[in-house]
This record gives sequence, structure tokens and C-alpha cells, in this order.
Amino acid sequence: MAQQDQAAAAARRPSRRLFLSATAGAAVPLALTGPARASAPRPAPRATRPLYIGTYTSSGGPGIDIAAHDPATGALTHASALSLADPSFLAASGSGLLYAVNEYRDSVTALTVPGGPRVLNSANTGGSGPCHLAVHAAGGHLLTANYGSGSVAVHALAADGRLGARTDLVQHTGSGPDPDRQRGPHAHMVLNDPAGAFVLAVDLGTDTLYTYRLDTRTGRLAAVSQARTRPGAGPRHAVFHPSGRYLYTADELGDSLTVCRYDPGTGRVNPGAVLPTVPAGSGGTTRNYPAEIVLSPDAAHLYVSNRGHDSIARFALDQDGGRPTLLDTVPAGGSTPRHIALAPGGDWLFAANQTSGTVTVFARDRTSGRLTPTGPPYPVKAAACVLPT
Repeated sequence: MAQQDQAAAAARRPSRRLFLSATAGAAVPLALTGPARASAPRPAPRATRPLYIGTYTSSGGPGIDIAAHDPATGALTHASALSLADPSFLAASGSGLLYAVNEYRDSVTALTVPGGPRVLNSANTGGSGPCHLAVHAAGGHLLTANYGSGSVAVHALAADGRLGARTDLVQHTGSGPDPDRQRGPHAHMVLNDPAGAFVLAVDLGTDTLYTYRLDTRTGRLAAVSQARTRPGAGPRHAVFHPSGRYLYTADELGDSLTVCRYDPGTGRVNPGAVLPTVPAGSGGTTRNYPAEIVLSPDAAHLYVSNRGHDSIARFALDQDGGRPTLLDTVPAGGSTPRHIALAPGGDWLFAANQTSGTVTVFARDRTSGRLTPTGPPYPVKAAACVLPT
């Protein structure tokens, strides 16, 4: 497991928590004297959106917590929680489904969301330490990255979203120059390319970006290509430019952002420019352990969380997308920002601060991309990931 998830701590332990809440209108008192009259209408409850927060139960987290997010103020209100073992990463399906890794159970779980999250079933991943998952672009399979064993698992999905049989397990091989973190492969992320033609796996242990094609009939992955990043970079997570021509990686061990060219026709990746994720001279820690990377809906700004620096970096992208520029960093509002996510529309950014056990809500300016914290961080122990809806 990546020890940086608890930057100040010795071991990497992801944790996620989900919160949901609803607001109710305040009752209007009736007049006590005078002629009978109709009471004033109650104000309609303000619409909120659920924010799912995954936590580490092995570190005291509640499992999946759900908070209600007020898109007018940014405020989070606790609503409920679902007990689930170490759901350190979550992914949603547009059909009202939610999927979670159970990192220390070596399994994944399918949940139905309407009426409150409810477990459908779970399945073993065939590897150890699953830390990331994604629903395939075609919708019929779930892909999981096993960090501990350095493999990628594929499960068929039933029509109701339940996990079916594991249809494939692809094992990575190799190592990297870091003696503590790269003795073997550590798959840290799986993602679809923008066209849905290829699946990419980001491997921290081997400094490699793997490209696969999924056969949707058999559920089997076919290797397409491999691209090596800078030795010792330790790529952790990645995000595509919507044009499909660029892929950006957050490098956990290299304190860097790598800009890669991508060929959407062949699935080949070509790593290029490497940029720091904190301003020069900012000092602080030896390593900043970049964790998550997200792109604004208009593809004008890129954000990277720095766990050692406890900050969120803001990059500007040129019109083409090939030249990011580091503009600044903003304090994460807590310790060890393991995960960040943008709300649909891009007006809010959420940061899950694992060590401090908080979620910070930032208002995002659509023009400048600047982040402004909306208030005190929301308490949620061992927060590992946030999933806005």
C-alpha cells in the first residue's frame, strides 16, 4: 500500500466515507389570537446533492458516509453512513449504482443507491490491496487495480449491477529504482480513454502506463502497449484531456506532474514534460507525495493534491492542453489530502484529508480557477475519497 496516503504516518492506508443528508423546512407558528386565518406556506427545502465519502474502517472510519452538499453555500450536512469494510475508493454508475473497493478484504462491492446505499453483493479481486476501480465505458464490466499484487481484475456486471464472475486477471511484472516503494508492481489506477476504446492502468511500482483493449464479449483484456515514465516517478493517478490527445499523471514518488501525448487511434502513450507540483522555494517536506489529479470541465485548469505539502496545486492549461503552467497552491484545510474531486459543473472542489479526518469544500471560480475554502472543514474520520454527484 502506498505509505503516502498517511503522509506523516508510516503506512499507506486509504479510507473513504460517504455522507447523505436532507434539509427540512422550518415550521411556521400559527397565530394565537385574532380571527382564524390560514398559516403561511412552509418554505420549500433547498435542493442538496449527495456527497459520498469513503473511509478506512481499519483506522476508525465509519465506512461509506453520505453528506448533503448545498450547491448554493457549499455546506455539507451529515445524513447517514453505511458500514462497509475499508471502502477506500468509490465509483458511480449512471444507472443508480455505486462500486467500492474493500482494500483490506481484497474484494469489491456493488451497491444500489436509490433509497439509500444498499449492498447488492461482493466479489474477490484475485489480487491484494485493491485501491481503485472504474466501470468500463461500455458498461458491462468493472475494472479494479490491485495495488499490493500489481494486477488488474475484470468482473462482469449483471443487468441489475451485481458483480458477476471474474473474467480476467492481468498481472504486471517489473520494478523501479525506489527500494522502499518499487520492489514490484503496484497498479494504482484504471481508467477509460475519452473515446472508450482503450483501458489504461497506471502502475506506481514499475513506472509504467499500460494500455489494454477489453473484449466486451469475453471480459478479457488484451495488451496493446506499455509506456515507461521517468524512473522513480511512481505514477499514481492520471486524467485525460477531453481532446484525447494528452494524458496527465500525478507522480507520487517524483513530486511531479507528467504531460503525456496520447494517440487515441492506437492507445499509445508518450511521456513528455515533467513539472513540479509545488512552487519553487516553498520548502517543507522532502517529498510531497502527489495523490489525485482532476481537470476542470472546460479543460482550462488542472488540480493536483500534495499530501506532504498539504495543499492543492492549480495549473493553467493552454488552449491545446499540452502546456500546463503551475499558478499557485492553496492549503488543503487539513492534513494529507489523499483525494480531491470536482462537483458536476465544476463550481466546487472537495478535498478528503486523510490524517486530519476532514473534508474541505472549496468554491471554484470558473474564470480564474481559483479555490476559496467555504468554511470549517467537515469532520469525517480516516477520509480516503470523495464522490460528488
